[in-house]
Amino acid sequence: MSRRGIQSFQPDRLAQILAGRRITQAELAAMVGISPGTVSKWCSGSQSPERTALDRLASVVNVDPEWFTRPIRARLSMPLFRSNASSHKAARSKLEVRIHWAQEIAEFLQEFLDFPEIGIPTRAFTHPEEISFEDIESAAWECRQLWGLGNGPIEDLALAIEGAGVVIVREHTGIAKIEGLSAWSDSIKRPIVFLSSDKANAYRSRFDLAHELGHLVLHSGIKEPSKPERHKEMEAQAHAFAGALLLPAESYSAEIQLPVFLDDLLLLKRRWGVSVAAMVMRLAALDLLSAHEKTQVFKRISARWGRKSEPGDSDRNAEYPRLLRRSIDLLVSEGVMPREAIPRRIGLSETDIESLAGLPEGYFRGRGDVVDLTRLRSKSRRGTRVDASGGSVVPFPGKRFG
Repeated sequence: MSRRGIQSFQPDRLAQILAGRRITQAELAAMVGISPGTVSKWCSGSQSPERTALDRLASVVNVDPEWFTRPIRARLSMPLFRSNASSHKAARSKLEVRIHWAQEIAEFLQEFLDFPEIGIPTRAFTHPEEISFEDIESAAWECRQLWGLGNGPIEDLALAIEGAGVVIVREHTGIAKIEGLSAWSDSIKRPIVFLSSDKANAYRSRFDLAHELGHLVLHSGIKEPSKPERHKEMEAQAHAFAGALLLPAESYSAEIQLPVFLDDLLLLKRRWGVSVAAMVMRLAALDLLSAHEKTQVFKRISARWGRKSEPGDSDRNAEYPRLLRRSIDLLVSEGVMPREAIPRRIGLSETDIESLAGLPEGYFRGRGDVVDLTRLRSKSRRGTRVDASGGSVVPFPGKRFG
């Protein structure tokens, strides 16, 4: 006997909502006005909601009812989190859902737009023990060479990484303990990086982004990355990669005077866009500080500034992603699709899309700007990609969606 209700209802979508909204089955049942047992049956797939119940469900969790009937077609590679603690399981589940929704936004946009060509080097390591210090230095330097960044400070790391075809999401999550995660997407054939903006520290955010890039470059071939013995080593390697990317060995070390003085490092902090703590760790990695000297410097930092912040933490503006925001803006400005139709096509709420794409609050009821990272796809170029530096618009064939 077939199950009752909407036959195309996807229980996996309900699981996403529970994780993404961080609500329990019992809480959802109270919100919809049904029994917890009914929600449990929806989750197991043994029963589906009737049309009126589906409408109530969609309304309380703020998605389109039809979204619950869309199969989840493409998974992401397993994201690697900074913390493997079991107490953070619900938080990790929420962020996995958020990055999956970002994938769906990007997948929708790629029906119409050519994202920048993938331009990040990857390595074929299968175990973190195979990765040497020299491998990390080489990979970080290759990124700089591919992107034409030279050997000086990187002015806008987010722009450089998005220009290499990576989708970046940066949003407030309410989960300050998890700074970021990254994964490769089969459906959009490119990686996605998710950054938390909760701590509002531009220096840390840049380092977090470089850290996640390190995972994408070094660890894409490593199986079971969440195993404790691998996780800790991979985190250390991603940190080392971030230091090597942001502070190249030759040019950075040439600016250091030994012995190290904290006031000198504060000046370099502004120049390089990297925290004093990260600069000290980089000096130790380059053997410019011994283990004992590094410990002594950190004791001076703690005594002078404490352990949670440094002078000047607020004097740098955060680097915000542009790719998804500008892509949506381009669809609207070129008349490809009315802005109010976009949330309906994606299925998520206006609020979710605005947050994940970095759009201003109320965007789908207001105005936006058009800029350059993507181009509209033409029939003759369908399936190709364009460089991020291009700014002209490729004419879109006449079809409109409403």
